Amino acid sequence: MRLGKFTIIAIIVVSILVFTSCKVGKDYVREEQDLPTHFRQDTSSDESIANIPWWELFKDPVLVDLINKAITNNKSINEGLARLKESYLYFELSKSDLYPSVNYFAGASSVTNSNSSDFKNSINAGVNASYTVDLWGRIRSQNDVALQQYLATEEGFKSLKISIITSVAIAYISLRDLDNRLLISQKTAKNFNENYNIMQARYDGGFVNEVDLSQSKIQLIEAQATITALNRSRVQLENGISVLLGTTPQDIERGLPLAEQIYLPEVPTGVPSELISRRPDVLQAERQLEAQTIKIGVAEALKYPSLTISLNMGSQLLNPTSLFADLGAQLLGPIFNGGRIETGIEIEKTKTEALLYNYQLTYLSAIKEVEDAMIAQNTFNKEYLLRNEQMELATKAAQLSWVRYDGGLTSYLEVLTLQESQFNSELRASAALQQEILSIIQLYQALGGGWEMEQQ
Repeated sequence: MRLGKFTIIAIIVVSILVFTSCKVGKDYVREEQDLPTHFRQDTSSDESIANIPWWELFKDPVLVDLINKAITNNKSINEGLARLKESYLYFELSKSDLYPSVNYFAGASSVTNSNSSDFKNSINAGVNASYTVDLWGRIRSQNDVALQQYLATEEGFKSLKISIITSVAIAYISLRDLDNRLLISQKTAKNFNENYNIMQARYDGGFVNEVDLSQSKIQLIEAQATITALNRSRVQLENGISVLLGTTPQDIERGLPLAEQIYLPEVPTGVPSELISRRPDVLQAERQLEAQTIKIGVAEALKYPSLTISLNMGSQLLNPTSLFADLGAQLLGPIFNGGRIETGIEIEKTKTEALLYNYQLTYLSAIKEVEDAMIAQNTFNKEYLLRNEQMELATKAAQLSWVRYDGGLTSYLEVLTLQESQFNSELRASAALQQEILSIIQLYQALGGGWEMEQQ
C-alpha cells in the first residue's frame, strides 16, 4: 500500500473523530414541579411506611408465604418478566449499530462468448466490513432511546409486582374478615336457635302466640342465610387468591386472625416530592418521556448527511496470488423529500408534549391516591372505634332486653330488634376493622412501597 492510501485513511479517521463529536437534539431535563410541601392530612413527614419492606409490614407468616408464592408463580408477573427480558434484548440489539459490521462473501461464475468455446471460470471469496459513522449522534441517541424504554419497562414490572403483592394482601385480609364474620354469624345462629327452641316450648305450653314463634324462626333463618352467603363468598375469594398464586382453585391456609393483622400506632407518609423518585408508575412515565425527548434529536439528525465506510478484501480462489482490496466511503444527505423530515420532527415533538402531560397527570394522580388512602385510613380507624363501642352497647342492650322480656316487662319485638342490632353491629365492626387494615395496605401501595422485592 502506497503513502497516498495511508493519507486517505488518516483523513477519514480524523473526519470521524471530528464529526462524531457533534450531537443533534437536546438532553432530557426533569421539569420543575410545583408540588405541595406536605399532604393535607395531619401526619408525620419525617419517615414513610413505604420504606418498610413488605415482608416486614405484614406480620402474618402465612400472608408473607402467599405473597412469595405469587411473586414466583403469578402468570402476570411471569409474563411481565418475559416482556422485561424482551425489552432488555432490544436494548442490547440497539448497541450493535455502534460497531462495524463484518460479513463474508463468496461467489462463482463461468463465462463464455461467441468468439470462443472455452469457459472462463472464477471463484471469489472474501470479507466485507462496513461502518456507519455516527456523525450527529443519531445512533447513540437511538441506543439511549432503547435504554430508556427498557428502564420504563423495568419500572412497569415493579408496578406490576406492587399490584400483585397488594392484590394478594387485600384478598387475604378480606378472607380473614369473611372468616371473622362467619364466626359471628355461626355464634349468632346458635343463640337464635336456642331462642327459637325456648319460644317453641313456650308456644307448645300456650304461653306465647304463633306470631312470636314465627318471628323467632325468621330471625334464625336470617342468620342461617348469612352463613350460606359468607361460605359462598369465602370459596369464591379462595378461588381468586389461587389464580393470583398461579394455581388452580385450592383451599387457602389461614394465619393470624383479623384483629392481629397490621397494626401501626402511627402511619407516617413522608412528603409529596418523594413520590416522583419512588413510585414506579411515575418513574415509568418519566422514562417514557425521556425516551421520546431523545427521539426528537434522532429525527433532527435525518436533516444531515450520513457517512458509511466500507472495506472489501478477498482473493480469486482459482488463482490464489490474485488478491483484491477495496476501501470506499459513501456520503448521503437529503436534498428534497417533500417536507417528510420536518414533519417527522414535529410529530416527535407532539408526542413528547403528550407524554409530558401524561407524566404530569401520573404524579398528580399519585398524590391524589395518597391523599385518598390517608383520609380512608384516618376515618376507618375512627369508624372502627365507634363501631366497636356500638357493638358493646348493642350486646349489653340485647342481654337486658331478654331479661326484661323474661320478666314480662317488654314485648318480644324489642328483643328481636335489639338482637338484630347486636348481630349487625358485630358484622359492621368486623367490616370497619377490615377496611382500616386495607386502607393501610392501599396507602403503602400509593406511597410506592414494596417494590424492593428482594433483600440485597
